[in-house]
Amino acid sequence: MTAAWLMVMIGTVGFLAAPLAAKAQQAGKVSRIGVFHVGDHIPPGLPALREGLEAMGYEEGKNRQLDFRNLANEAAASRTAREFVAARLDVIVAFGNPTVRAAKAVTSEIPIVMVHVTDPVAQGFVKTLARPAGNVTGFVFFAVSPAKHMELFKEMVPRLRRVLVLVDPRDPATQSQLGEIREAAETLRLKLTEREATEQADLERVFGSIKHGDFDGIVSASINLQLKFTAPLIRLSSGKRLPLASYRKESVQQGALFSYAPDVAAVGRRTAAFVDKILKGTQPADLPVEQPSTFELVINLKTAKALGLAIPPSVLARADEVIQ
Repeated sequence: MTAAWLMVMIGTVGFLAAPLAAKAQQAGKVSRIGVFHVGDHIPPGLPALREGLEAMGYEEGKNRQLDFRNLANEAAASRTAREFVAARLDVIVAFGNPTVRAAKAVTSEIPIVMVHVTDPVAQGFVKTLARPAGNVTGFVFFAVSPAKHMELFKEMVPRLRRVLVLVDPRDPATQSQLGEIREAAETLRLKLTEREATEQADLERVFGSIKHGDFDGIVSASINLQLKFTAPLIRLSSGKRLPLASYRKESVQQGALFSYAPDVAAVGRRTAAFVDKILKGTQPADLPVEQPSTFELVINLKTAKALGLAIPPSVLARADEVIQ
């Protein structure tokens, strides 16, 4: 065999081996995903996200490393976001407005998939839903307007006249939510009383000042309060025998009167699909932000009976789930 033929064979073997080595390297790659959330509960979409990734071949401990953090407040979210960036993760999944704000503030490079957020354009997370631009894309969860919740509340509790509105002045989403609640209240002829609260102690103080007959129901104009204090809100409203409108099914299962919201499991599975596309090279800017297409009306009839409320049959007939 001549030296020339030997060089050709070596080159051919090298040429064939290169794609095989690349495939082996790709197969051995561990995708590192940071997931975080601010609240007193695990985000309902998280199990579906894990299951969706598993179904796509991302196995924890093999080719997937998912670091989930459930945090108490936005300050903790900011620290965690900096840790995620320092670790140079492949993707950050941010559940809720506080974590999206925290992640966006510290990186314009690592892809961010936002989940369970309010209007992401108004919040400055993306440029438009169709063309997000930058490194952020994801899902609008709170697509149902506060006005719709107020309408449902009035249908569910015909005697509803005086409503306590909880307001967190530090929550950037508050003003837009509050504006819609005020407009709906005017149309529905409801009298609103707005009380500010940021911490749990503030909520305890507000509820402690309520006297019998002051209010007929409670809503929150601040997503932060619903995220961070789900259990205290349910406990405090139940203690005052007042119905509480909620934004997710899990809160109704715990004792809130009702919710009208997207199917969180479906959103979690779609989140897994977005993460998969990004890990395979798709840029967040090329993934339009999605809004939910289906919603579930969930009513806790047990809570209604405990509060002496008779939910109209016409409303119960429209419910997707009734908790007895």
